[in-house]
Amino acid sequence: MELLEKTGLILTGGGARAAYQVGVLQAISQLLWEAGWPPARNPFDIICGTSAGAINATALACRADNFGEGVQQLLDVWEHFRVEQVYRADSLGVLRSGARWLSILSFGWLLRKWRAAPPASLLDNTPLAGLLHRMLDLPRLDAALADGLLHALAVNASSYTGGQHVTFFQCAEEVAPWVRTARTAQRDQIGVEHLLASSAIPFIFPAVPLYLDGHHEYCGDGSMRQLAPISPAIHLGATRVLVVGAGRMHEPRGNGRPQARYPTLAQIAGHAMSSIFLDSLAVDIERLNRINATLSLMPPQMRAQGALRQVELLVIAPSERLDDIAARHTASLPAPVRVLLSGIGATETRGAALASYLLFEAGYTRELIRLGQRDTLARKADVLAFFGS
Repeated sequence: MELLEKTGLILTGGGARAAYQVGVLQAISQLLWEAGWPPARNPFDIICGTSAGAINATALACRADNFGEGVQQLLDVWEHFRVEQVYRADSLGVLRSGARWLSILSFGWLLRKWRAAPPASLLDNTPLAGLLHRMLDLPRLDAALADGLLHALAVNASSYTGGQHVTFFQCAEEVAPWVRTARTAQRDQIGVEHLLASSAIPFIFPAVPLYLDGHHEYCGDGSMRQLAPISPAIHLGATRVLVVGAGRMHEPRGNGRPQARYPTLAQIAGHAMSSIFLDSLAVDIERLNRINATLSLMPPQMRAQGALRQVELLVIAPSERLDDIAARHTASLPAPVRVLLSGIGATETRGAALASYLLFEAGYTRELIRLGQRDTLARKADVLAFFGS
């Protein structure tokens, strides 16, 4: 039986870097409208997201009955972002979480005796839960799936308890959960708790308990141990996939030879985060391209008998270094957060990679949105060809 074509969207992780995705989506909406598509028509059958990308993915899926409205809502949120909407940035909030957390790291052998409940993370992201409840219309998501306006939504998390990567998915049809090395899938009703877990950047935001295989497991950012970011869309039936990256793939290298100075803690943390958020996607794209190239050399009959299939792929990623953009905006962070991050070097240019994930401020997010728009419009021919327009 011939496989029905389904278009998948992959929105990757990256904290505040996910503003770039919104610019890409806005430009796609504009290009499709100019090509004659109705503004409300949803071009994606399957939407998958990780970390902050999971939030964007779910917000978009909740408005699968009106794609233009969904994109506009994301624009309204990201163009007017303030740090206080994501994590506590007041002096008391920073002292309760960040300062105590750093103290525990430094003097844990002494302080833990008197602290029955030490802080769970560097920052307190309680405000994010309120923002998600305001943003999302989850009954509307259920209706879109029931009406056939969306085939599936998937969000990713990583279990600290069980050690595996987990894809939670909500689908209009029966799809058997898949199990692969160090990763598994579970059909579930996507809720705010899944998004809080998926976006819980390690060490920065606290882990969230999720119900998995009959018991609760504490889960964190879905970018961790994500060996194959594109695979959930393919498992759910996508025959072509649009991937929106959050850096590195097309970013130019830094200018000049860097000075041989010992890296700050923020520089090391930023490098580690870039490895978590970005590297597995680049590897998975290379893997998929190799599979496509190999299958193209096989006769159609042989391809039909195999388990693998060709998947059309379009990748849109930043053409500028997001670390450099973040370095221009660190001064916009609230003073308590700026003081906290300056202590580990995150407000310096060489430590801006860490800040780029935490800069939920309008000046920074607007610049990333505009970059996403420019990068997508520059790929107009590729975008229209991908959607068959």
